[in-house]
Amino acid sequence: MDTPPEPVVTLDIRDDGVAIVCISRPEAKNALNTAVREQLAMHFLTLAAEVRVRAIVLTGAEQCFVAGADIREFAEASPIEMYRRHTECLWEAISRCPKPVIAAVNGFALGGGCELAMHCDIIVAGESARFGQPEVKLGLMPGAGGTQRLIRAVGKFQAMRIALTGCLVPAPQALAIGMVSEVVSDHLTLPRALELAAEIAALPALAIAQIKEVMLAGADLPLDSALALERKAFQLLFDSKDQKEGARAFLEKRKASFAGE
Repeated sequence: MDTPPEPVVTLDIRDDGVAIVCISRPEAKNALNTAVREQLAMHFLTLAAEVRVRAIVLTGAEQCFVAGADIREFAEASPIEMYRRHTECLWEAISRCPKPVIAAVNGFALGGGCELAMHCDIIVAGESARFGQPEVKLGLMPGAGGTQRLIRAVGKFQAMRIALTGCLVPAPQALAIGMVSEVVSDHLTLPRALELAAEIAALPALAIAQIKEVMLAGADLPLDSALALERKAFQLLFDSKDQKEGARAFLEKRKASFAGE
């Protein structure tokens, strides 16, 4: 019987509807190897179907988010070997998660680590965090969305600078160019991410899911099509109990009690 892989990604579901997914390979600065990717995918597929969970925080142990991919796993690989790995299927478990995902980034988020952060919906960075796509220095290029997500986040000229030079982007600069959502003191990175997640988890789950779905789907559509998608989702929410509760609570000047229905 095969021995199951060591848990290098842990999952904790809190009472407030927030799940914490933590990568823990401190000896390799949390580098993404096959075990990490597979366990991340497993946890995100589980969380997508878990009704108790309304928001997810993704972070790394030992003051490092993810320093990159594990180079030992592909240094001598052939193109066919890389194709047959189909790692895009593992990444899709994160990118297609219907629930809000917040990255809490301390230390390095490089290469695959930067791409992993960009799979999330909100990025909270510690002030000493560093982001980058240094694949060019290995004779490669980003292969898990680093070119496409980056250019959509920060625009052509900053994305080209980052990808073509492989430079490190300090957290304050990343905030200035729109690469992250917030920058906080290093010791507040995870607490702030959890605070945001709890705030989101307390809001109407159906509305949150529709907002995320429409924003991501609409970003790649012509404006008229994206606006039509938005209108239909907006209209659909009028069939939810939380919409009626939210309106009544506002009119009655009381705090709403949302049930996620």
